[in-house]
Amino acid sequence: MATMAVTASKRRYGARAARDKAIRRAGVCSALLALAFAPTAHAIDWRFEPYVNASSTYTDNVKQSSSNTQDALILTATPGFTLRSEGSRRVQASLQYGLTGVKRFGGDQSDNFYHSLNAVGKAELVQDFLFIDGNAHISQQLISLLGSPADATVNNSNRTTVGTYSISPYIQQRLGTFAFAQARYTASGAIFQNNVAPNANSNSFAASLRSGTRFTDLSWGLNYSLRKLQNSNAINSVNNTDATFESASATAGYALTRQFRVFGTVGHDSNDYLSRSGTSGSFYSAGFGWSPTRRTSVEASAGERYFGRTFSLAANHRTRLTQWRMSYSEDVSDISQQLLLQSGRTYWKCPLGAGRNEYILVTDPNQRPMSTCDGPYEPFELLNLATTQQELLDLYANLGLRGDLGIGTANGIFIIKSLTAGVSWDIGKLGFGLSAQDTKRLYQQLSNAQDHIQSMVGTVSYRLSAATTANSSLSLTRTSLDSLVAGGVARQDDLLSFSLGLNRRFADKLYGALTFRHTQRSSNVANADYDENSLTASVNMRF
Repeated sequence: MATMAVTASKRRYGARAARDKAIRRAGVCSALLALAFAPTAHAIDWRFEPYVNASSTYTDNVKQSSSNTQDALILTATPGFTLRSEGSRRVQASLQYGLTGVKRFGGDQSDNFYHSLNAVGKAELVQDFLFIDGNAHISQQLISLLGSPADATVNNSNRTTVGTYSISPYIQQRLGTFAFAQARYTASGAIFQNNVAPNANSNSFAASLRSGTRFTDLSWGLNYSLRKLQNSNAINSVNNTDATFESASATAGYALTRQFRVFGTVGHDSNDYLSRSGTSGSFYSAGFGWSPTRRTSVEASAGERYFGRTFSLAANHRTRLTQWRMSYSEDVSDISQQLLLQSGRTYWKCPLGAGRNEYILVTDPNQRPMSTCDGPYEPFELLNLATTQQELLDLYANLGLRGDLGIGTANGIFIIKSLTAGVSWDIGKLGFGLSAQDTKRLYQQLSNAQDHIQSMVGTVSYRLSAATTANSSLSLTRTSLDSLVAGGVARQDDLLSFSLGLNRRFADKLYGALTFRHTQRSSNVANADYDENSLTASVNMRF
């Protein structure tokens, strides 16, 4: 579960200012969402679900150090609640909040409190015309790819508080059967504790006009977007590396058959940000989509933008026992955008059909897949709520295939290239999963200097009984940074992690888990290697 640390620091004023600013921003976002919900609040039912989580972890290397190995016992308790809207088509909202208290015996023996927030809302203010979306999240994120990757409850030396928010009013209108128009304004941002990165505020506008129902085989669209990004220091409000992204494009497609279509895009980027290479230019792409059955879809394209050749791929295939996925994308981004995308992902339980099991689905912020889906849930909730082997496999696959790598909070604009692929399947009570990820960031201000994260994860689960499941995982992650990004000598780290555990449902709303984990890092840099063994017992109770 994502958490937020309130840590003691020599820079108490900076930490407090960043934290207070994050809370104010989240409060403003929540207030605006509440106002948006007000016109139809009388038609909404709210489901309030309190919960309490507790855990005990023993580790033989709490600092994940090669020279200063110290064992520690770490106790945590997390009271929290989930609030979800029900019974309204025009308002959909979910808010989850938890406060985690941490007590450490051994190591630095520090005590901490961590806040977590995951709020998502969507409202239809004027029927079929005016809408508003919003979300706010508070979590702990890695500061550097070179430091300890441990969760903040174990070791917060390489973690920082990050708050992200987004609020987006928009209008949409059908122009008869000819076209569908939409215009959207979005205010978003990210706030970083202790100035590990400049706080980011973004204002964007997007407008589109796309073909209506009059067009059957032929489809077309016109798109325009403008995003202004302002980075500033939380203490002295000094601007740093502001950027503008502007794009206009036209798309066209044609369905050659009911299963196969072709499409293309032409446009122009007019960007302004610090870069050692070009930031603007014309672009184009061409591709195809193939959907031979309802369970299989492939969409691929190739083209060129001002930073070079571009490719994209999205492929999915589902059978009764397996799920296959692959995706590849390239884009211009920054750390605030990446954190907004990552923190806003939502998890749902959706039915396959009458008399059939449910499956886990992941969507981007403010998207509800269908009215029959239940959620959204946090990943840890779904691990406890999963009642079938397929649900567990779907969850493991989605968690492994969404690109949620532990990226560091690096500054600047970068080209991000991301590939994910994997498969999950089950044989009776036995289930397997395999996924691979490859994410590369090329920093524009540093002549395409890059960091590169590659990961492979294998999972095995076995349902011992209706209430007990054994699970294990083996992962290998390679992190590579060239000399400019590493600030000296190019560095390569290999992180091996193995876990073995038991999950048990003791009662309808009482769950427990016992997990052993071994972690080992080897590096080409002296004194960066370490080994760690840990054992965690946890219990979750919902009311």
